[in-house]
Amino acid sequence: MGDERTRDVTSGVTKLEGSRLAAAYERHFPAAVRLAYLLTGDAELAKDLAQDAFVKLSGRFFHFRGDAAFEAYLRQTVVNLTRSHARKRKVEADRVLRSAKESRPSTTPDPVERQAALRLLSRLTHKQRGAVVLRLYLDLSERETSELLGCKPGTVKSLLSRAMETLRKELEEEDDD
Repeated sequence: MGDERTRDVTSGVTKLEGSRLAAAYERHFPAAVRLAYLLTGDAELAKDLAQDAFVKLSGRFFHFRGDAAFEAYLRQTVVNLTRSHARKRKVEADRVLRSAKESRPSTTPDPVERQAALRLLSRLTHKQRGAVVLRLYLDLSERETSELLGCKPGTVKSLLSRAMETLRKELEEEDDD
């Protein structure tokens, strides 16, 4: 009889945590996808990364004290996952380039045109793009942005300055065309 009560209590807690997680998913998933999309420029990848972030957090969900703590941890997880993905992509691209040079030269087709803002953002480095998205789109402070990017606040200022200069030059070149 004691085992049945324990099972009922455990089942009730599990259901409660599951419903809280489901509510948090509904509330925060769209923002996580937007953040990942702005950092990667790929809608499908953004959904995958946001989903991966929730999977990573689901085991620790009951430890979070309030919605703000969960949101901050989710944002950090999305940024970390996009950074990790960018590193993996760079390694894969380097490997492909090496093998292409070893075999024969290849021609790559022109990329599909994207929206003007995303096209411009894609010309920035991963860190510059992160700084622009986190500071200007999400309106995070320099301190919050630096924590998410894993750098100093002064570096965030420098990244933003270089990014804005690059974007200005790109816009001027487009206007000249």
